[in-house]
Amino acid sequence: MVQRKTDTSIEAMRETGRVVAQLLTTVRQTAAVGILLRELDGVAREVLREAGAGSPFLNYRPYFAPTPFPAVICASVNDAIMHGTPTDQRLRDGDPVSIDAGATLDGWAGDSAISFTVGRARPADTRLVDTAFEALDAGIAAAVVGNRIGDIAHAIGTVCRRAGYGIPEGFGGHGVGRSMHEDPAVPNEGRPGRGMPLRHGLVPAIEPMLIGSGKEAYHADRDGWTLRTSDGSRAARAERTVAITDDGPRILTAL
Repeated sequence: MVQRKTDTSIEAMRETGRVVAQLLTTVRQTAAVGILLRELDGVAREVLREAGAGSPFLNYRPYFAPTPFPAVICASVNDAIMHGTPTDQRLRDGDPVSIDAGATLDGWAGDSAISFTVGRARPADTRLVDTAFEALDAGIAAAVVGNRIGDIAHAIGTVCRRAGYGIPEGFGGHGVGRSMHEDPAVPNEGRPGRGMPLRHGLVPAIEPMLIGSGKEAYHADRDGWTLRTSDGSRAARAERTVAITDDGPRILTAL
């Protein structure tokens, strides 16, 4: 069921979004060659603790997961597309990394993700990450009253396909509110003018995901969580929680 938020609720979600933004900023500043993924999760936990916020990721267990998620961030490296669990893996020079994070504060959730490269980036990885953010910007620009969900999906898919990248089928954005995952689903590919109309108070997380090779095959890792490309090609993603308002899209997970 789709629930539109009041202006007061959007303001409350903005406070949660600031916590998510601070978490991602701090993790990005900490990430360096030699750092353990588990250490990045520890940094994220401290940001949440200082803000008095909870984590919608920790102990989350959807239908497909064999175990509850063990961390407050997803840390996906190289060929990992999403849901990477923070382990004792050390970041290496040139690793592309995606960090997905959320927070809960005063009963409201926020969700956001960034991608970046640690150390010296390969040109191909820089282009991949830049395209993820370009697709995010395109999706946000389409998130205006009077458009439809398909307009967001089409904007994202156009950027990704034009650049020659694949899009993981069956994954994309979603509504955010009292919980991290709500209706409606926001695909990363679609036809313009189709789907649910966008109205003031709708709050989706817009979430492009790209596969570097252009091939769309992928598989789950042995941990039951981490989704990887089948051919070992790199992946990237970007995500923001956005309120659709009569004054235009408002990014809630920004500093």
